[in-house]
Amino acid sequence: MDANKPAYKTIDEYIAQFPEAVQERLRSIRQAIKDEAPEAQEAIKYQMPTFTLNGNLVHFAAFKRHIGLYPAPTGIEAFQDELAPYKNSKGAVQLPLDQPLPLPLIRKIVAFRVQENQAKPKKK
Repeated sequence: MDANKPAYKTIDEYIAQFPEAVQERLRSIRQAIKDEAPEAQEAIKYQMPTFTLNGNLVHFAAFKRHIGLYPAPTGIEAFQDELAPYKNSKGAVQLPLDQPLPLPLIRKIVAFRVQENQAKPKKK
């Protein structure tokens, strides 16, 4: 971890560091996740906002030109066609800051991940 970067304890602390326009986008993503996964717990993992539900559910993070969404490789694979307009990799998708957020797609991905995580044996 970069010693010059603050260690965030909450998602609110993480969001507060960004300009208002980016904060608004981050809050929208956070709310979309909460809507689809009301039982999920909020955390900071890898210095990113994270939601957990029987393991990691989804992470997200803001960068200079995009917001990264990290729904695990299965979350990317299941929505490959819908994610085609966005730069993506095995476990991440980049949502450009200069384009509207695909909130309905984010909700679908999170709902998929909720079903996936709930089907796994419960973590102790």
